[in-house]
Amino acid sequence: MFSVVTGGAGFIGSHIVDYLVRSGDRVLIIDNLSAGNKQNIAGHLDSGKAELIKADLLSDGWQKYLEGADRVFHIAADPDVRASAKNPKPVCDNNVSATINVLEAMREYGVREIVFTSTSTVYGEAKTIPTPEDYSPMIPISIYAGTKLADEAIIASYAHTYQMKARVFRFANIIGERSNHGVIWDFIHKLKENPKELEILGDGKQTKSYFSVDACVRAVFYACENSDETFNYFNIGSEDWISVTELAEIITEEMGLPGVAFKYSGGDRGWVGDVPKMQLSVEKLKSLGWTPDTDSKESVRLAARALLKEMEE
Repeated sequence: MFSVVTGGAGFIGSHIVDYLVRSGDRVLIIDNLSAGNKQNIAGHLDSGKAELIKADLLSDGWQKYLEGADRVFHIAADPDVRASAKNPKPVCDNNVSATINVLEAMREYGVREIVFTSTSTVYGEAKTIPTPEDYSPMIPISIYAGTKLADEAIIASYAHTYQMKARVFRFANIIGERSNHGVIWDFIHKLKENPKELEILGDGKQTKSYFSVDACVRAVFYACENSDETFNYFNIGSEDWISVTELAEIITEEMGLPGVAFKYSGGDRGWVGDVPKMQLSVEKLKSLGWTPDTDSKESVRLAARALLKEMEE
């Protein structure tokens, strides 16, 4: 198959590329490299198993490269929830306008399948936890979450109007090798600067689900291979959750830093738009035969080890 991956040099996108290359796909990556890192895909580029087009999805010129493609993995997005509150327009442009541009290019060049990475934050502060896919009403509390929910609706409308097949995945906190943002990345860098004290935003009681990026990617492809509707959507995450304080304890342990003093900024959330409690129900995907093979604590531990190793190299 010929697969196009937008944002394929980024964290999750590069792991999608890894999987596609192993599967023998022809892979084209479209990335402006503003958040992605060419090093994440260097081996595939050097071997000729993937090709990179450096382009911004808000510009023109890249669309023609979709000709002949079987499917698009639309991973490119502005993922910073905190920054979206300070400067919302770029997030709306990069997440919504860019998605429309991808769908229009697919329509023009006859690409019939899209895989889209959404987020658990589309549910807002859900009253049902674990939260199932049919939870309602979905009331996002961050600009980032609002853009992702808008994307889901636009993708559904294009799929039904233009006979496309669409898969939408609402992720828990996906963590692991190559990540360049998020709480684990933040904590490790803070502790590198001051190994005696760690600032934790909020009260440390925020409790969420974390899931390994490798396990997440396997789940994405499992769902794609085992569902065939015009439009379908799945939660992906672990079946447990841990507090931010517990997460910090795992990281200090992995860094060999006993006795670190935790300093809390206060309040029940870390920033504007932060959802303090999140765990997704994954029963829908399990009904297809999938089983999550890792939990939050193990995912955090493995992610911390991977990021520490990257910093040493």
